[in-house]
Amino acid sequence: MSALIQFRRVKKRFGPKVIYENLDLSVNRGQVLTVVGGSGVGKSVMLKMLIGLLRADAGSIEFDGAEVTRMKERELSEVRRRIAMLFQAGALFDSITVGQNVAYGLEEHFHHSMTREQIQERVAWALGLVDLPGVEAMQPADLSGGMRKRVALARAIAVQPEVLLYDEPTTGLDPINTARVNHLIMGLQRKLSITSIVVTHDMKSAFSISDRVAMVHSGRIIAHGTVDEFRSSPDPRVTNFVEGIAPAQEDVETLLNA
Repeated sequence: MSALIQFRRVKKRFGPKVIYENLDLSVNRGQVLTVVGGSGVGKSVMLKMLIGLLRADAGSIEFDGAEVTRMKERELSEVRRRIAMLFQAGALFDSITVGQNVAYGLEEHFHHSMTREQIQERVAWALGLVDLPGVEAMQPADLSGGMRKRVALARAIAVQPEVLLYDEPTTGLDPINTARVNHLIMGLQRKLSITSIVVTHDMKSAFSISDRVAMVHSGRIIAHGTVDEFRSSPDPRVTNFVEGIAPAQEDVETLLNA
């Protein structure tokens, strides 16, 4: 299976804090890759580097054969049309309606090629896919947390991207809404045949939605494989994370320096 996205020897730091020392990761076309790891290890930074919101300090990031790290803003705009991102907080605009929120990307990228009626039809289509038909006139402030996440997802898929990036899609949701969002991720994968990268620390979600799972630790990927391969990893850092076990005190220094 061909790799649509490729990170090679990527380095990134913020001041003295090293986020990535040697990031190597491939994402296969049409699959769901879930990236896991502790808080602050750089999972969201990876997504932002892919779409040029953050620049890698060194290394190569390729999308569909094109080198993202060398792109100018106009080229990055085209990448962002093909790769949509669902931000952790949803990032809805509270001053406009749900329908206007979902139409935002369409207005930005397709205002010359789509009529007003076509945009409205696409908004209705996207809201229907996330099980929220007919809510275009509502205000974001009137939505529950789970509904806000689904509206943000509708906005992401309205532009019909080739890739969807999910930044902690179930954070702050109750178990019912978490299950609903996971079901939507899998359903969209089947219906739209897109490539997805999901960043999460929720291992139950990761194992239920993924074709492949990768774990970030100490500035690099320490495990990457199918769900079964990941579950059976002999690396204690992986097994401890999966099982939610804190390392023994005598092992902390070893893990930090690994």
